[in-house]
Amino acid sequence: MNSDFLWNHPTLTRRTAIQAGSIGILGLGMNHLSGLRQAGAAQGNLSFGKAKSCIFIFLSGGLAHHESFDMKPNAPDNVRGEFKPISTRTPGLQICEHLPMLAERSPLWALCRSLTHSSNDHSAAHHMMLTGQSQLPTGFNPNGSNRTDRPSIASVAGFATKVRNNLPTAVMLPERLVHSTGRIIPGQHAGEMGSQHDPWLIDASPFHNTSYGAFPEYGFDHQDRGKSDNRLFQAPQLTLPDGLGMKEVNGRLQLLETLKSQQIKLSRFAETQSFDRFRQSAISLLTEKSIQKALDVTRAEEATLERYGRNSFGWSLLMARRLVSSGVNLVQVNLGNDETWDTHGNAFPHLKNSLLPPTDRAVSALLDDLQSTGELDETLVVMAGEFGRTPQITLLQQHYKLPGRDHWGAVQSVFFAGGGVQGGNVVGKSDAHGAFPAERPVKPENFAATIYHALGIPPTAVWRDATDRPHQIYHGEPIDGLA
Repeated sequence: MNSDFLWNHPTLTRRTAIQAGSIGILGLGMNHLSGLRQAGAAQGNLSFGKAKSCIFIFLSGGLAHHESFDMKPNAPDNVRGEFKPISTRTPGLQICEHLPMLAERSPLWALCRSLTHSSNDHSAAHHMMLTGQSQLPTGFNPNGSNRTDRPSIASVAGFATKVRNNLPTAVMLPERLVHSTGRIIPGQHAGEMGSQHDPWLIDASPFHNTSYGAFPEYGFDHQDRGKSDNRLFQAPQLTLPDGLGMKEVNGRLQLLETLKSQQIKLSRFAETQSFDRFRQSAISLLTEKSIQKALDVTRAEEATLERYGRNSFGWSLLMARRLVSSGVNLVQVNLGNDETWDTHGNAFPHLKNSLLPPTDRAVSALLDDLQSTGELDETLVVMAGEFGRTPQITLLQQHYKLPGRDHWGAVQSVFFAGGGVQGGNVVGKSDAHGAFPAERPVKPENFAATIYHALGIPPTAVWRDATDRPHQIYHGEPIDGLA
């Protein structure tokens, strides 16, 4: 089966739409929440989490923890690497010298330095971290994205949280993660939950398979092949559900005209069919100026662009910040296309010059903005990749001129801020070489549970498949010690 097809919602006839009441435009139907209300009744309170929303920053390729949040300055030369640690504002907490802005903001964020899972394979590790489940599904295919995959954290959170302001509950931007071979990386969509629960894709950054990083300011090529990078961060291309004539549209004007046309068609359709107001209003809301502003980040005020950075990382996090302020519950931001953080070789110049600076600036601006408006208390910010990097520095001479680190699922550092997180906290510890957890190991299940808990999803919550069989949302306990 063509993996691209799996990202499209199935065509719905009128009869099917009536029968499948839970399937709606942008997945905004409210029928699926009845089971959650029942689960919440058993708890007595659905809203025990502090956060209204979550920004999930995903670093595809695998952030090198030795070169970011878990440095080992006393380790041997072939472990500690070239970078030096610097002190943060939290006594005793040091991070990489190339993250100075985040170091200044350490009272706002916390770390878990002991997240671990079993895979060093990109596809399997993506699936584990994006779904929050260490156990791969039966028949897992690393070479494509399938409906037998586990549902992504974004899909589950989108399903299990309440609609606010008629907006989609879960969004992914600025692009889907696609391998250089063209296959879609597993773990990004709703998998076995069904395509109606896929995150809403805002495609503002067309995929290119030789250029990486925060273009246009910080674009680079892992293997220094010298090819040009002509990517543009543009007016978003929105992949909407099929079934009522929705197609992928290109560019702002075409998008607006398409939505206006579909709004008219939907109004006529709703005269004879029972579509609730949430589904009808989803399209009309997208034509509002406030939403257009949220998406059109490249035209933000000069001071804002300076703070976030005039590059794909800055624009993406600015868009995420505006979307959660508008009422989106979870925004997954892919900082870099697939393999951007896969620093097998040329690692130190790429991290120093192309990856850490725009990340430092954009994440810091995001935290500053949310804190200044009081929204940080109700917005959980998390940042992780699919795995860490090997403790030993290596050199794959057939591909790279300079050394780096290889894949390492045994341990990575994960970043948390806002949403009730106590800044300055550090949970867990890796060993002296950053090879394995030495204290308090946590799993992808705990990572996902932390997000669900912060968003107020009750631990008894379930989703139901087409045969009405319940599936637990939680597969572990939230990480203890962050709050």
